[in-house]
Amino acid sequence: MMKVGIIGAGLGGLSAAILLAHSGFEVHIYEKNTYPGGKMRRYSLGSSQFDFGPNTITMPSVFQEVIAQTGAVPDDYFQFTRLEVHTRNHFADGSYFDLSSDQTFNKEQLSNFDPFAYKKFEGYIKEITRLYTLSEQHFFRKTFMKKQDFLSLNLLKALVKVRPLQTLHQFNQQYFEDTRLLQMVNRYATYVGSSPYETPATFAMIAYLEMIQGVYYVNGGNPTIADGFAKRATELGVQIHYGVEVTKISVESRKARQIYLSNGEAKKFDTVIINGDLLKVYPDLVESRDRPSFQTKHVESYQPTMSAFVLLASLNKRVEGLKHHQVFFSSDYYKEFQELFQKKQFPSDPTIYICNSSYTEKAMSPNGDNLMILINAPATTIESTDQLVEQKQKIYHTLSLKGFPVQKHVVEDMIISPRNISHQFHSFNGALYGPSANRVKDAFFRPSNKAKDINNLYFVGGSTHPGGGSPMVTMSGMNVANHIIQSK
Repeated sequence: MMKVGIIGAGLGGLSAAILLAHSGFEVHIYEKNTYPGGKMRRYSLGSSQFDFGPNTITMPSVFQEVIAQTGAVPDDYFQFTRLEVHTRNHFADGSYFDLSSDQTFNKEQLSNFDPFAYKKFEGYIKEITRLYTLSEQHFFRKTFMKKQDFLSLNLLKALVKVRPLQTLHQFNQQYFEDTRLLQMVNRYATYVGSSPYETPATFAMIAYLEMIQGVYYVNGGNPTIADGFAKRATELGVQIHYGVEVTKISVESRKARQIYLSNGEAKKFDTVIINGDLLKVYPDLVESRDRPSFQTKHVESYQPTMSAFVLLASLNKRVEGLKHHQVFFSSDYYKEFQELFQKKQFPSDPTIYICNSSYTEKAMSPNGDNLMILINAPATTIESTDQLVEQKQKIYHTLSLKGFPVQKHVVEDMIISPRNISHQFHSFNGALYGPSANRVKDAFFRPSNKAKDINNLYFVGGSTHPGGGSPMVTMSGMNVANHIIQSK
């Protein structure tokens, strides 16, 4: 029986493990944390529970597919609740737009905001649907193991059709004139940790996921997906070793021979999969001489995605007007991204996102709102306590000015900074998704799913193909597992 060692119990590692075990492989996962899911994790403050990491869930069929392929019933592991009106977008002038998967509802609001967008909306929906369909057909389910895999004629034809040389902002300007609505649709670039003024228009397909397929919440909290994956993996014989960190991968004759563990043990495997930030974990675990194609200069050639400053706040009441998802936009979106990527500093006027999952499921916080508050942050671990306190107070002050004085109702709060993210998840400078999609080559030619210099070493997760976001990460695990199964 072939043995596979997986480093990291994130969604990519778990989905790979499930399919491999179902196909008869002996699979071991080594996870340095005490829970599955990586960034998809729970925090508790007082009587409140919080979902860190992915809060907006799309493409539920991807997660269900992992379970279903093994002959089990997905609903036995996690259930999804569709949020029809899913995000309230607040603008600097005090107006707001409620995004829904009901196109009639969206269009009715457009008539009051932007007559130009009202006329163009059906064309916009048609085009984002086309972009998604092309991406799903030609990119998502492909496994890129070597450079030549990116050069197939069909793939290159598809690439030309998904607007690679137009920015997301330029694309959106064709359909929206109102600057407020441009902010709303430009924000989809942040779902892959990038800037709408640089990332390709292809990522307008994310709007398709929210506006057509819909936004979902997982009953019991979104980390229930990871719990369900871990449960199914264990049922199939996967051994998940929590609280055990991999410290080194030894390489001989271009093969990963052993992995060394923090408990002093060394384990041999036929195949090794790294589920982690490629820019950080690969160089940390493999000696430089064994990866000549991925040296420090290669790591430094990538621009990392944004990080995040997160404030978890447990409240003693439910604040009127706070929905499940809401965004409070800055007054100057372009300036915000210049500060993030060019100046590498916290925005002077940040856009604030808030997830209040107890709006949908009261049990998540029975005594008041559970606010997961997030602002975009630069990928850097250079931060001071004073900076973090300043950001916290800026958030509370801004929300108060906008009519949401939540600070006076806070029972307990907690800061999670880029440095915390870097340490907790071994992410490069706290970046959320590895390389950003701000440059065409990084958006479409992400690091391969297989090490160029090591024949039996594979990569899954947001830093490799097909990219960031929970469904994409899950698909990366599925893609790699299917490749290994077919190659045995």
